[in-house]
Amino acid sequence: MSQTKQIYFEDLEEGAELPPLSKTPSTTQMFLFSAVTRNAHRIHYEKDFAASEGLPNVLVHGPMQGAMLSAFVTTWMGDRGFLKRFAYTNRGMATPGETLTFKGRVKKKFETDGHHAVELKVWEENARGEVLVPGQAVVYLPSHREGG
Repeated sequence: MSQTKQIYFEDLEEGAELPPLSKTPSTTQMFLFSAVTRNAHRIHYEKDFAASEGLPNVLVHGPMQGAMLSAFVTTWMGDRGFLKRFAYTNRGMATPGETLTFKGRVKKKFETDGHHAVELKVWEENARGEVLVPGQAVVYLPSHREGG
């Protein structure tokens, strides 16, 4: 899944906001993520068990949230971008049916080893504006000077 418009290094300014993207994880997606990752922890698919653990509902997997955040970055950077570094931490709980919004900002632009690099601050927040998953990324972007 990539965007249609390629982002170029020269077209960005430090402080620029990435266009936000919202997703609403479903219990079906969570079941499939559990199956693919072989995560059998019942807090992700059994509501009664989650309640016995003091949770409000089953929880969206932390790694699933990280995967959605990284997909937000790779979709934004376009087909000619390269994800050099990505890290995130889980700081809050998300539940199925809850709208999660992925946002980001250009922290820094720089050149390194012949690459046009952009450092990003990215995050996932819930409908109340609480940051659940903060992260950072460094991406290499094409340049208009490279004929693109």
